[in-house]
Amino acid sequence: MTRTVRFHEIGGPEVMRLEDLEAGEPGPGEVRIRVEAIGVNRAEALFRRDEYIEPVKRLPGRLGSEAAGVVEAVGPDVTGFEEGQAVSSVPAFSQNDYGVYAERAIVPASALLRRPDGVDAVSGAAVWMPYLTAYGALVEVGGMRAGDVVALNAASSGVGLAAIHTANRVGAVPIAVTRTRAKRERLLKEGAAEVIVSDEEDVPARLLALTDGRGAEYVFDAVAGPGVTGLARAVAPGGTHFLYGALSGRPTPYPGFDLGMPALNVRTYTVLETTKDPRRLRRAEAFVASGLRAGAFRPVVDRLFPLEEIVRAHRHMESGDRFGKIVVTVAH
Repeated sequence: MTRTVRFHEIGGPEVMRLEDLEAGEPGPGEVRIRVEAIGVNRAEALFRRDEYIEPVKRLPGRLGSEAAGVVEAVGPDVTGFEEGQAVSSVPAFSQNDYGVYAERAIVPASALLRRPDGVDAVSGAAVWMPYLTAYGALVEVGGMRAGDVVALNAASSGVGLAAIHTANRVGAVPIAVTRTRAKRERLLKEGAAEVIVSDEEDVPARLLALTDGRGAEYVFDAVAGPGVTGLARAVAPGGTHFLYGALSGRPTPYPGFDLGMPALNVRTYTVLETTKDPRRLRRAEAFVASGLRAGAFRPVVDRLFPLEEIVRAHRHMESGDRFGKIVVTVAH
């Protein structure tokens, strides 16, 4: 038996339950891992509320896609993985099909990456999704290059911090946007070239001033909602406004017509574009591993919670009072 988090109804953090279930055996193309640490992402909170980009198809439901652990069993037709190997799972599957909030979890082998030497379980559960998201959008899709300016809202999130590091890695200029002054100094220490405090400043006007009126080549937007029109005003001609989250919870207008039809690219992005494409995932894995070896990349962990406190972990995530990634540890 293995302790597994499930939810039997749609709702807030309190609907999650820790239950004893059979771990099961991996089928074709699957691997069972002994989970040591779990990366907590907003996608899981949205899924249990049935507000994610895909609906909950059945109850009870499972949660989670990002974990670090050790291979326990390998299913038929799986190559490249063996028992005892340290691995990390990445978001490359539906939570309707698999979930890693558990002591043991079965996942597709295609969703596993080998954990680099020197990367412990907590780091292995915290590092991949943020950097794969930032790299996949800004470098793989967007083609970000040295000298480009990228504006990042929700900059103190795990993805926001990874995007700051990624921009610096390629020689681009990251400008962080945060709501209050409380996180300003920490964002500068993480490598932000400038920090705009949105509660105190006109964000588009400041972005234009910082770029001599040109605007940012990229806006990496986790918030969406009505603010996209203002941010899009500060995108350089031919630049791209990436929408990778919808933290505002409000309808998002298309800004192009209101702004007079500028040369503006507005594009949604999810990490699945990278993780479900083997060639892109291979390039992304190499990029992130190189950054880890060079010391340019590292996970920024906000807080650790034991699996028994998964409800508290989700409440902390939804409070918005965090800097970096929340990780849940699993004792065996």
